[in-house]
Amino acid sequence: MNSFKPFYISAFAILVLSSCSTQKQAYNFSKFTPITAPLNVTKKAALKENELKRWSHLDIQKDTIPGMSVDRAYAELIKNNKGEKVIVGIIDSGGDIEHEDLQSVVWTNAKEIAGNGIDDDNNGYIDDIHGWNFLGDIVKENLEYERILKDKNLADETTYLAAKAENDKEIKEASTKKGQYDQMVAVLKDADAVITSTLKKDDYTIEEVKAIATTDANVEKAKATIQRFFSFGMPIKNLKETLQGEIDKADATLSGENLKNNYRQVLGDNPNDITDTKYGNSNVMGPDKKETLHGTHVAGIVAQERNNKIGGDGVANNVAIMTVRAVPDGDEYDKDIALAIRYAVDNGAKVINGSFGKAFSPHKEWVFEAIKYAESKDVLIVHAAGNSSKNIDLFDNFPNDSEDKKTEIADNLITIGALNFEYGNKVVATFSNFGKLNVDVFAPGVKIYATTPDNSYRYLQGTSMASPNVAGVAALIRSYFPKLTASQVKHILMDSGVAITTDVIVGGNANDVRPFAELSQSGKMVNAYNALLMASKLSKK
Repeated sequence: MNSFKPFYISAFAILVLSSCSTQKQAYNFSKFTPITAPLNVTKKAALKENELKRWSHLDIQKDTIPGMSVDRAYAELIKNNKGEKVIVGIIDSGGDIEHEDLQSVVWTNAKEIAGNGIDDDNNGYIDDIHGWNFLGDIVKENLEYERILKDKNLADETTYLAAKAENDKEIKEASTKKGQYDQMVAVLKDADAVITSTLKKDDYTIEEVKAIATTDANVEKAKATIQRFFSFGMPIKNLKETLQGEIDKADATLSGENLKNNYRQVLGDNPNDITDTKYGNSNVMGPDKKETLHGTHVAGIVAQERNNKIGGDGVANNVAIMTVRAVPDGDEYDKDIALAIRYAVDNGAKVINGSFGKAFSPHKEWVFEAIKYAESKDVLIVHAAGNSSKNIDLFDNFPNDSEDKKTEIADNLITIGALNFEYGNKVVATFSNFGKLNVDVFAPGVKIYATTPDNSYRYLQGTSMASPNVAGVAALIRSYFPKLTASQVKHILMDSGVAITTDVIVGGNANDVRPFAELSQSGKMVNAYNALLMASKLSKK
């Protein structure tokens, strides 16, 4: 991430070094030409539904869509081949391991006997058949600044005052957000009632709404309103639930409820003692499968079964998903993240996805040590850059791999910004964080279609979605070229990407226009096709 790092080794330098390697060349893609971005071209036509559902897999040259050329990589390079199986650790909210599109890719700990109450493999975790749940039955949690306000021992005076300022800002914003969400819910409720009555069904698609023929002004108004709400990328029922969830969060902030609650006490551990590891359980779906929405979606982006004619397709075709539940509805604990990384590493993960983040990290040193530990075991960590439209060269965003935002502590963590499906000056997602030093590369993160609990599928967006897109490409590289190191894979992802050399709108602010190259260290967007080409070159004798 850092151009000041003294021992930075580019992929091209690695190419020179790799000439001394004894690795066998399994796949030779030398006859293929790397993909470059067409300049000053914008796709005029709206994406069709089948295009939108897999836009992150499409190709910038052939489709004029800023996808990762995954489909092209399979068609021209991978074809029907399968490399070595790669374990991908998903540190998240848990996952629906019973999902129809994920069952075949769920990691199973072959050294553990299910349900016998014994730690058969002596790894410290009893009956961890498909991963580990560091949250036990916790679903909601405090934000980190709230925990600091409740316990001043967690931070120095400067950090405490920053936490207090954050709380004051959140209270002010919660009041505004609550008003906006209340208004949206009221408008949505009225329009939904009209459409439900017209169609005589309460579960309908946007196509059915568009097909309504009417001369009734109320129905026509409701029709237009509901179509706008469908632009959020989810069924109306799910949108209602999401909006109500945001209202509930605003209410909890305004009432001070979060500051009163101690959600952690049910676990019985000391969150400020990294040596206190005997907590959690083996239920990686947690107490409520519906609450695994985020983690299930992330897992699907990486690995939902390809070409089975249901749902979407994952990026990687030969992976096992290890579910590590450590991210609640609220801010994750540093202790849980540090132990989750170590768990994934010790149980064979070669790629770890981390679609989470926060602005305060009282025990960041524990996470730093876990990242270094993963590096020592040759494990790549792919991390989301965050969704605050901020320059994280200037603002804190944890976890990261630099104490001063300049010098990396390790070379195995890659941080991902999010792209929109509109190629042109709107290609950067309005919410995505950025940073010339602390964001490494960009990838698709708007309206990504993937698995959600109970055999369902939804569009979600965020750098949380961009990160597993990259984790999927990393898994492809590690599958077909297993001798390449985590550091090499990181730099392949950065160096082989497609460069965008034009100016783009940042943070959704039309007045903030900058060169795309200034928003990340690489100035590129990840491309699976190019990454495999470069990996092939680096793996030659």
